[in-house]
Amino acid sequence: MSTEELAGQVLLPFFPGLDHTAHAAVIERLHLAGSIIMGDNVPGTADGSVDTAAMQAAAGQLQAAARAGGRSWPGLIGVDQEGGKVARLRAPLTEWPAPMSYGAAGSAPLAGEAGGAMAAELAALGFNTDFAPSADVTMGPADPAIGARSMSGNADAAAAYSVAFSQGMLAGGLLPAAKHFPGHGSVTVDSHAGLPVQDASLDALRAKDLRPFQSVVDAGLPMVMTGHIAVTALDPGVPASVSKAAYAELRRMGFKGVAITDALNMAAIQDRYPNDSAAPLALAAGADLLLMPADVEAAHAAIVGAVRSGALPPARLAEAAQRVVTMMIWRGRSGQGPGTAPGSGSELSQKVSRAAITVLAGPCHGPIVPSSVRVAGGSAQDRSRFAASANKAGISIGEGPLVRLIGAGPQQPAPEAAAEVAVALDAPWPLADVSARSRIAVYGRSQGAFDALASVLAGTATAPGKLPVDVGSQPAGTGCD
Repeated sequence: MSTEELAGQVLLPFFPGLDHTAHAAVIERLHLAGSIIMGDNVPGTADGSVDTAAMQAAAGQLQAAARAGGRSWPGLIGVDQEGGKVARLRAPLTEWPAPMSYGAAGSAPLAGEAGGAMAAELAALGFNTDFAPSADVTMGPADPAIGARSMSGNADAAAAYSVAFSQGMLAGGLLPAAKHFPGHGSVTVDSHAGLPVQDASLDALRAKDLRPFQSVVDAGLPMVMTGHIAVTALDPGVPASVSKAAYAELRRMGFKGVAITDALNMAAIQDRYPNDSAAPLALAAGADLLLMPADVEAAHAAIVGAVRSGALPPARLAEAAQRVVTMMIWRGRSGQGPGTAPGSGSELSQKVSRAAITVLAGPCHGPIVPSSVRVAGGSAQDRSRFAASANKAGISIGEGPLVRLIGAGPQQPAPEAAAEVAVALDAPWPLADVSARSRIAVYGRSQGAFDALASVLAGTATAPGKLPVDVGSQPAGTGCD
């Protein structure tokens, strides 16, 4: 390959809007590895659903561009689809609860089954890569970026479920990417907005935040995403995504796969390395694949220029491209499989929510509410879904005790009357600050999550989940026996 071709093979861009023909032309001209699909690239129908036929056609068009010039290996067609709030493709695809559900359910096989089902639906639309799971170990409510995207606040549990979910994804036809090395769950700044600093010692990191990544490496999984996190013990003030010491630590752990950066258009990078100057720096440090530079043309030119100036050794660029191409040859030989129909995982998604739902306070058996309740909080969609699920469970909306839904982000103003039942829809930490007689965590806002909640409220089902994180004075493991 020429330097220009090698530079393309280590870039995975994003594009604005729905002009997939124009996107494909850039992929072909710059010899790019493929493309990530963001929310505004997803074709929709009049009712707001995903136009799955159009999405499949667009993915095929981008794939053809990535294979132009006689390349025999598939291009990367990727997406961020974790479940919970991070999901670029929604209905009619299965809506999955937040990944913290797997920690609450306490079942690695269930996490693996879910990873496989999610992947199979995406594979049917032409995707072959999913930037999931978040292998981060969350430290609790001071964690602004990960929260319920983390499977657990316990390193061993996060490791087990991350590996299981990743292996399920591979079986379902997609390449997983464990993120965000060396761990985004123990820092107090969101790297979308600024540079997080991790001041823990290397021994402390290896005992906690790095544990899931070591398990991912030991399992032979193909891709690890480096985060924009400055680790004082490795490289003070330098984001791990452009730090030679951080990549050296990842390789010391035995990783032989593709190291991909987190999105290079995030503030933690853009504020320090303008005009995509981070692209050649990340490669020189040890990255193999560069995700979402702010301007892929500028990033490509910066890489080529760095090789010609001697700032980026040609052998390092060739090594990075070789790793990416090797992974994609392997992916191609492994076979994509036919995939499954959109929505085929809905029953499994509800099974996850039924296994995860956790009662922190209140009765563990029998009805928690009478046959009529009032509902407040959450979003309009949350309240509508709750009402639909409650109706199926024999609970009407109108009179009776107040059920308060607590979601992430801005909340509906609190009603004057105190709630009898408080329900955390995302991470469970807000339940530490309420005095409701019954407090329940559901870790999701899908219809299946609300169905699980309504069944527990009506007393027709029990709540088997256990807290995967500490919530106030209640330790991880709290729940009904």
